[in-house]
Amino acid sequence: MHIIQIGFNYKITPIDIREKFSFAEETIVEAMKELNERKSILENVIISTCNRTEIYVVTDQLHTGRYYVKEFLADWFKIEMNDFIPYLQIIDNDNAIEHLLRVSTGINSMVLGETQILGQVRDAFLLAQRHQITGTIFNELFKRAITFAKRAHRETAIGENAVSISYAAVQLLKSKFANLQEKKVAIYGAGEMGKLAIQNLIGSGVTDITIVNRSMERALGLADKYNVKSVSTDQLNELLTDVDILISSTSALTPVLNKADLEAVQEKRNQPLYLIDIAVPRDLDANISELDNMYLYDIDDLQHIVDENISKRSRAAEQIAISIEYEVVEFKEWIANLGVVPVLAAIRNKGLTIQAETLASINRKIPNLTEREQKVISKHTKSIVNQMIKDPIIQAKEMASQDNSAELLALVIDIFGLEDRLKNEVVNRIELTNKLASLEERDEEYANYR
Repeated sequence: MHIIQIGFNYKITPIDIREKFSFAEETIVEAMKELNERKSILENVIISTCNRTEIYVVTDQLHTGRYYVKEFLADWFKIEMNDFIPYLQIIDNDNAIEHLLRVSTGINSMVLGETQILGQVRDAFLLAQRHQITGTIFNELFKRAITFAKRAHRETAIGENAVSISYAAVQLLKSKFANLQEKKVAIYGAGEMGKLAIQNLIGSGVTDITIVNRSMERALGLADKYNVKSVSTDQLNELLTDVDILISSTSALTPVLNKADLEAVQEKRNQPLYLIDIAVPRDLDANISELDNMYLYDIDDLQHIVDENISKRSRAAEQIAISIEYEVVEFKEWIANLGVVPVLAAIRNKGLTIQAETLASINRKIPNLTEREQKVISKHTKSIVNQMIKDPIIQAKEMASQDNSAELLALVIDIFGLEDRLKNEVVNRIELTNKLASLEERDEEYANYR
């Protein structure tokens, strides 16, 4: 058994190629089912986003698995194999596991540490699992990857600092206002940057937002979508006498506001005005900063924040990368102990069942025990069970690594009086583990096969 990742991503594949290999949401289940019908493909998950299309498969043969995934891509998208092979990333086994963990945590993303990809990985896996396209290996691997990514985001600063200009603008404002959510904000420009600024402001609790745009139709459309206000450009000066903040992001080639414009506004104001210019070319003339109570910041000021935050995220990514190494080792250990897992679970369950039955018997015979007495008895009886099964569990794990592990574990099953059906499950899992191990030596032989 081998794990292979084959796909296209923004680092090695230009967008005009990536867009040709994007799976439609409504057909992705059909695609995964068709891929599982190919020779040597036992399990698969397809992750398709704007920045990547990645196929993960479990295969019984490394070289045939690679070939049949490429054949599937050629057939599904009706594109000659030789036309896209130069753009493919193909990695396997430990490297494929590591890659999945890096993707899930966002440290392989265009925006370092973004969390959207984790949701996309989770959704792709759950979809494959629901349609029984995954099995023993991927059900475990993807659950581990998702849990690991959640923990990485919770325990590090990988996603805590702004790395987009629009969000950096909001972060800057938060440093200036202790109560940003109470401030009035004008957004000049209804393009993509303006939209992102609105989203980030709303996410920070700001409710009083007004969009200013040359096209009122576009301004109204954006205002309706985000439940904010809109005015035309000829009302801008009047608006600026009342708001606390202006974020400007028009597509104008020359400044839309200069010192003279703001002097007229300044006369009618009695509080500071913060002006954030996120446009290139700049919307706000640099001479505005000469005015009292007018605080002007341009995209270079924001870029310093972004650069510093990227540096912080990079340090967090280095921490996560070290943890990924341990996670790969732990998954391989799980593979190695695959056969013994159901035996260990059955031993524990039998011990806890006996303990529960004993507690029930005690409560029937001594019905007036206090709650504290019941807890003490429960704690000590469970401790007895755990101590009794500790050494057998250690021995069972060691048996799993022996050449005759199936016979040894069958003996454990008999000694503990466990269900006979476990013997077949143990044999099947040991066979799977042995295949994973015995085929490892073929990796080097086929390492350059494409």
